[in-house]
Amino acid sequence: MLKPISSLFTSALLLATITVSAQTPGEQRAAAALTLASKNPLELRAFLTTMPKGGELHFHLGGAVYAETVLKDAAEDNLCVDLKAHSLAPNSGMTKSLPAHAVCPDGLIPATTVDLDNKMRDDMIDFWSMRNFVAYNGHSGHDQFFSSGKRVGTRGAHQVEWLDEVASRAASQNVQYLEIMGGPQTPTSAIAAAESLQWNPDMAAMRAALLPAVQKDVADSHIALDEMMAARNQLEHCATPQATPACNVTVRFLSTVARESLPSRAFAMMLFDFEMANSDPRTVGVNIAQPEDGVLSMREYHRQMLMFDYLHGIYPKVHLSLHAGELSFGMVPPDGLKFHIREAVEIAHAERIGHGVDIMYEDDPHALLKEMAAKHIMVEINITSNDGILGVTGKQHPLPIYLANHVPIAFSTDDEGVSRIDLTHEYGRAVTDFGLGYMDLKRSARTSIEHSFLAGPDLWAKQDSFTQMVSACTVTTSATCTAFLKTSDKAQQQMELEKRFKAFEAH
Repeated sequence: MLKPISSLFTSALLLATITVSAQTPGEQRAAAALTLASKNPLELRAFLTTMPKGGELHFHLGGAVYAETVLKDAAEDNLCVDLKAHSLAPNSGMTKSLPAHAVCPDGLIPATTVDLDNKMRDDMIDFWSMRNFVAYNGHSGHDQFFSSGKRVGTRGAHQVEWLDEVASRAASQNVQYLEIMGGPQTPTSAIAAAESLQWNPDMAAMRAALLPAVQKDVADSHIALDEMMAARNQLEHCATPQATPACNVTVRFLSTVARESLPSRAFAMMLFDFEMANSDPRTVGVNIAQPEDGVLSMREYHRQMLMFDYLHGIYPKVHLSLHAGELSFGMVPPDGLKFHIREAVEIAHAERIGHGVDIMYEDDPHALLKEMAAKHIMVEINITSNDGILGVTGKQHPLPIYLANHVPIAFSTDDEGVSRIDLTHEYGRAVTDFGLGYMDLKRSARTSIEHSFLAGPDLWAKQDSFTQMVSACTVTTSATCTAFLKTSDKAQQQMELEKRFKAFEAH
C-alpha cells in the first residue's frame, strides 16, 4: 500500500539522504550551500540561477515569450488592439505619415499607442498573463491562462526573435537545451484536405488520402525551418567572435497536434507531425496540446490515442511526449480522470508524460506508477502551471508520489511568459514547496537530457542511473570517449552537463 501523502515528503527527502554517502566532495559542498541559501528566498534564487539545469522539455514557444514582447511586435506590425476583448486585429490600411501608423476600425486603437498609456499597457499585460491575477466568479486561473491565446496575431517572422528571447533567458540561467513545442508553419494544405474528408476508421485509407497534401506541407516546413534557424544564427552572431550566450543553447522542436479538433483534422495534423519528425532531425518528436478538459479533447481522447497507436506502427522511430492528466478533481466528471495517462502510455506509446497531475485518480494508480517506473516513462513537472491553471499545489500535487515510486521526473515551465516565471523559479519551488535537496535537483537536470529526444546513445551505462558512464567513457578524456561522443547528440549534451556541474561544484 502506498504511504500517506504526509509520509511521501519524508520519503522523497529520505531518498536524497540515502545518497549522501555516495556524494562527491563537490556535491557535498553544493548541497550544504543550497541548504544555507534556502533560508532566504533571494539567496536561493541567486544560488539556483547559476546551477546547471540541463534542458527544458515542456515548453510552448508562443506562451514562453513575455507579453511585453508581443506588444512590441504588434506595434512593429502596425496591428490594432481591441481593448474590450484584449485581442489583436489587423489594420484596415496604413497612413502615409512617417513612421506609418495603423488605420484601425471603430472601437480599436493602434498598438503603437498602447505604450503611451501605462494603465492601458498594464491592463493588456495582465490580461495576457497570470500577473496580478485573482480568480473571480466565472473566471478561473484555467480561464485566465488560456485566454492569453488572444495575444496571437503578430507576423510569423517574429518567431526568430522569440527564439532569441527564450534562448537568451535560458543561457542566463545555465540551461543548455530547449525542446520547443511548435514550429515555423501550420500544415495548411493538410488541414484543408482534411476539411473535405469524413472521418474513416480505416486509418490506412485516411493516410493515403491525406499524404500528398501532408508531404507538400512537410517540404514547405523544411524550408521555413531552414530559414528560421539561419535567421536565429545571424541574429545571435553564432560562429563569430560576437556570438551571444544564446548560441550555446541547443534548440530542437516537437511538432504538436491541436487536440481540440474534429477527427479528420486531428489525424491530418498528426500525420504531418509524424512525417515532419521522421524526416527532419531538428524536429525530434511529436506532442499534443490544448486544454485537456475541452469538449473535443475529452470526447475524442480515446480515438486520438488510437491514431497515435496507428501512426507509431508506421513511424516507429518517432518519439512521443503527450500532455496527459492535466486535470484536477471537479474539472471534469470523475470518470474523465480515470484513463488519460494510462492510455497515453499503453495505447499511444508515450515516452514522456506532460503534467501527469491526476495520476492518483486513474484506475489502479499504483500499478500504473509501477509500470511507468519499469518503462522509464518520464513526467514533465510544471509546478507553477499546475498551481495557476488547476489550483493543484503542495500535498495535492503528485510530485512526491512520483519520486517515491521511482518514476523519472524533470522540471519545466510550460509557458514561462504567461506564468511570468523561468526555470530557476521552478527549481526554487521544488525546494521551498517540496523540500527537495541538491541531489534531487541535479537528478532532474540529468534526467532532462537523458529523456530528451536528441539522437544517439546514452552517456550513462544504465537508464536513470547516473553512477557509471558507458565503457567507452570510463576515462572521459580518452580517444574512445571522444569517438563515442561524435556518434551521439544526446551524449554530447550529457557530457556538457557534467562539465558544467563540475565547474559549478568546484566553486
